[in-house]
Amino acid sequence: MKLGIDFGTTRIVVAAADRGNYPIVGFEAPDGAVQEWFPPLIAARGSQRLYGWSAWRAQEYPGWTIVRSLKRYLDQAGPQTEVHIADQTVLLGQLLSELMQALKSALVDRSTANLSTDEQVEVMLGVPANANTNQRFLTSEAFRCAGFSVAGMLNEPSAASVEFSHKRGGTNSRILVYDLGGGTFDASLVECNGGSHTVVASEGITTLGGDDFDTILAELALESAGVEQEERDGMTQAEWFRLQEECRDRKEALHPNTRRIIVDLERVRQEWAPVTILAADFYTACRPLVEETIHATEDLLARHAAGKEIDALYVTGGGSELPLVSRVLRERFGRRVRRSAHTRSATAIGLAIQAADTEGYALKDRFTRYFGVWRESEDGRSIVFDPLFAKGTGLPAPGEPPLECTRVYTPVHNVGHFRYIEASHCDESGNPQGDITEWDEIVFPFDRALQELPGISRVDVERRTAGGGLIRELYRCDSAGSVWVQISDLATGHQQTFRLGRWLRSDSPVTPGRKKKSTKGKE
Repeated sequence: MKLGIDFGTTRIVVAAADRGNYPIVGFEAPDGAVQEWFPPLIAARGSQRLYGWSAWRAQEYPGWTIVRSLKRYLDQAGPQTEVHIADQTVLLGQLLSELMQALKSALVDRSTANLSTDEQVEVMLGVPANANTNQRFLTSEAFRCAGFSVAGMLNEPSAASVEFSHKRGGTNSRILVYDLGGGTFDASLVECNGGSHTVVASEGITTLGGDDFDTILAELALESAGVEQEERDGMTQAEWFRLQEECRDRKEALHPNTRRIIVDLERVRQEWAPVTILAADFYTACRPLVEETIHATEDLLARHAAGKEIDALYVTGGGSELPLVSRVLRERFGRRVRRSAHTRSATAIGLAIQAADTEGYALKDRFTRYFGVWRESEDGRSIVFDPLFAKGTGLPAPGEPPLECTRVYTPVHNVGHFRYIEASHCDESGNPQGDITEWDEIVFPFDRALQELPGISRVDVERRTAGGGLIRELYRCDSAGSVWVQISDLATGHQQTFRLGRWLRSDSPVTPGRKKKSTKGKE
């Protein structure tokens, strides 16, 4: 079976490829109802851990620690990132793999997918457009460890563009996909030409989504109830989880004519009474966040679509269901706004279409960040950024040869110390700006006397008066955006290959907890 899986911050949505149809897979919830999503939740108590709907049910019982929005921790995570949960320390990658194993079990035992236990499941995965390579690796590796066969990965707005084009019979169009999910916002400018989709450019905000709207409503409810800050700080994690879920339910029930929002705080703590929030007050508090997404969208259009009209601004993502979002978008973009009929599942459907590979859709995606390395210049008097793969560089399609980039030089040090980064932007001088992600620091022995020695990372870097042999750096990037480098001493034949990422970093442990009200747009 072939599936498209949208691993969202608050929901995992699965679509199946079934002989030209792409139905959403339903999952049996604890109350017996069938829901078109699987919760990416973890519950822990002592050494016990529960996932998905089992974790959802555990929120009702004392002693369980609930972790929601796990995907949000991936932005700054690496393979060695640990999570503190219920007095345990667990690798984030292990938690992700166990979550995906629970998803696979649910697909077999408690879903409408009708999977057999030993059936091979080939999946196309969605990731945020601005996801860094660590995030892509951790996501892909978790699904592989859970027994899925990963056919490929697509940026979520790119997948939504495939769903848009499929629904309209593959007509030519130039669209901007506005994807506001539970935890991230992405915008992608896509040119659709029959079955060919070319991503012109992408922008995004990795820390803004529907989760933030839930938090704002929660804070307004506590304020309206007169709950003091000290009492708020004393709320258990289970209470905060129930408050977030209550606010999410109330938010998702909103429609354009809603005037008042009743938040049942008794669901959180029995002695608390329901409170009423004016919808206008809630929208006023949310508007700065929505404006941030508009600014990112307008910046993308200004840089990459100047003088060229878009045929549609296609709105997807569960966070975009907030009525305020459509209102603000129509204020700015008028009749070009097209809301997906499958707001929460457009990405999964597009991924399933791509997984099926029977419709002839070809997606040409691009680097969404600058990837490069710091280098010395002016005989060591300054440091410059060498962008090995520039933002906007086209990625190879699945099955095509990887991109290649080469640097050849005569070294002036005994040891090469390579420090790689990703950056969302670069200024006019080529200096990295914006959202910057640091990577592992790797070393390579330029001095042939060091090339057979262990523990090279402990050798001090020294400048040499005479140059050494010729060094070649060969970089390769695959269709998922993963980068490798092969560093070779062409004189001695000594070479090493590294997969670039945070493989060796000792990341600060993550302690999941209550998310504070966002202050974005208020500075």
